[in-house]
Amino acid sequence: MRGPRAHVRVLLAAPRHTGRLFRLSYAIDLRYGVLADVALKVWRGEPVDVTMGHVNVIWQGDANAQALRCLAAATVPTSPLNVSGPETTSIRWLAEEFARQFDKPVTINGQEAPTAWLMNTGEAERLFGYPRVPLAQQIRWVADWISREQRQYGKPTKFESRDGKY
Repeated sequence: MRGPRAHVRVLLAAPRHTGRLFRLSYAIDLRYGVLADVALKVWRGEPVDVTMGHVNVIWQGDANAQALRCLAAATVPTSPLNVSGPETTSIRWLAEEFARQFDKPVTINGQEAPTAWLMNTGEAERLFGYPRVPLAQQIRWVADWISREQRQYGKPTKFESRDGKY
């Protein structure tokens, strides 16, 4: 899986066309993801572009758990399942929250566009419940990791891109 819009088909050894189309958006970890991208910009004093005004994010461990649990939630025919965090999170708010946690100023560029790449994760939440790692905890973990200048993958998500080119 690569990129925020990766799709994975989870198939079972059962009748033809049984499965789930696992549509994952913005799984994060301490070294990669939208939260790390925004936090790093704030930490380094770089401007944060808010044109892609909002995102959904999910902890990678929660995404992995939901992928495995999808095996027991297959449908005939195969149907899509949107997987990400259930909150619609403002990029501006994230930047300001990281600035607060780092006790640093933040520079915001742009204005929020009227549209964003968001997912309705209601079906995943109905099947699996709320993700185990809430957004506030993800933010605290990423802020701590970045403030200690720990290793990053160095592969920005390019969440700011609105033209589909990553």
